[in-house]
Amino acid sequence: MRSRPECAAPSASTSGERRPDAQAFGQAHISAEKRRVARGSMLAAAAMTLLKLAAGLLSGSLGVLSDAAHSGLDLIASALTYFSVRLSDKPADEDHTYGHGKVENLSAFTEAGLMAVSCAWIIWEAIDRIFFHPVVLHHSLWPVLVLVASIGVDSWRSRRLRAVARLTGSPALATDAFHFSSDIWSTLAVLAGLGMTWLGARSGVGWLRYADPLAAIVVSLMILRMTVRLGHEAAGALIDEIPAETRRRLVREVERVEGVLAVEQARVRRAGADYFADLTLALPRRSTFEHTEELVQAATAAAHRVLPTADVVIHTVPRQTRAESIFDRVRAVAARNNVSVHELSIQSHNSRLRVELHVEIEENMRLREAHGFVSSLEAEILREVPEIDAVLTHIESEPATIEQPGESAVEDRRAEQTMRTVAAGFPDIVDVHAISVSHAGDHISLTCHCTLPDELPMYRVHEIITALEDRFKLECPEVYRVTIHPEPVTDNTR
Repeated sequence: MRSRPECAAPSASTSGERRPDAQAFGQAHISAEKRRVARGSMLAAAAMTLLKLAAGLLSGSLGVLSDAAHSGLDLIASALTYFSVRLSDKPADEDHTYGHGKVENLSAFTEAGLMAVSCAWIIWEAIDRIFFHPVVLHHSLWPVLVLVASIGVDSWRSRRLRAVARLTGSPALATDAFHFSSDIWSTLAVLAGLGMTWLGARSGVGWLRYADPLAAIVVSLMILRMTVRLGHEAAGALIDEIPAETRRRLVREVERVEGVLAVEQARVRRAGADYFADLTLALPRRSTFEHTEELVQAATAAAHRVLPTADVVIHTVPRQTRAESIFDRVRAVAARNNVSVHELSIQSHNSRLRVELHVEIEENMRLREAHGFVSSLEAEILREVPEIDAVLTHIESEPATIEQPGESAVEDRRAEQTMRTVAAGFPDIVDVHAISVSHAGDHISLTCHCTLPDELPMYRVHEIITALEDRFKLECPEVYRVTIHPEPVTDNTR
């Protein structure tokens, strides 16, 4: 049974669930917003890459060139993000039954890899300039202006991307937001390196010429550290890893549903911004189909309280409960064999238990086949309930058609008067009313309501009704079926 399902930088997977604010937006609006912000990010990355490259070539600053290389990778990453969010919003199809959401996780993992490569290249180049090939910088105001402008653009992009990522749960946009926020710190470090290098040239302090490559190393190590964490989270999503606390919260919430015995299996996976939860619930085996459906709906609602937009699939398995009586266990065997039983009773004689029950069999079944089926049923009851020593089954036919009233009479005055006379002989019976006698073919049926004291226990009600039926049939043996409905005095609506 199915029902259809946050994002914190650097990755939505750290929270375990998408923000419920997304439910206020239509899916089409969310998809359009994701594409729009990803496209704007890609265009901004292209502009800043060109400006930083020009400033770095003019000044000869490794810090500026490394920042330009970083922005170039930003451009590639932004392009990946743009195409991934477009593809991830495609609906599920025959080849991708869980949708295309994993494309965003793949994009985030690829972007983390590109960031790691750029950091390694910058660190290598900085070491080369410090120890082997020093470079004299050409100080100019233009690189500073470009870097300041870059900080402003990256700040705007990261805030916008983070806001949309939180709204939609997109890991690709969350990664992009983290990427651009890291650019701000790297650009600040490059500015500091340029400033210290310029100060060293003006003051004659020689060791300050290493400020630019050292700034590049510091920035790269800082970004590399965060990139490792980002790559781990993206890889975790690709291999269906989720926070353990998310699964524990889901199980606890579903197990609180009254009627759920246990959550025997809980599997949760994520594809992009969507969660998928597969649960196996143990339910009392005496539950009806209707009650099971109600429990499944309640469990689905509980799962949505943890993962608001998850696609939840629930499988139910019947389980025996400690509170089951012998009667429940016998009925469970009958239900497993898809037959109805009534008049179930258990007698104890010499510390031995014997079960008597009536089983309804399809009326067109042959006696030999019916006897074989009932014998198998009795053997299964003895295996299921070892406390029982013997089973006696009364076979009844279950009408395959709806009985139609005959043409002779709808009411038989003699049968009605006999029922009233017999009922008057029971001191606990207040009255009998709504007596109806009907004919169906050769069969005569009588139904009536029997008023009894409010506080009478059910076992006494059953004894009185059974005795009333037996005495009535002694007086009117031609009546085939007697149905008596007991009701308390306070509900007597004659």
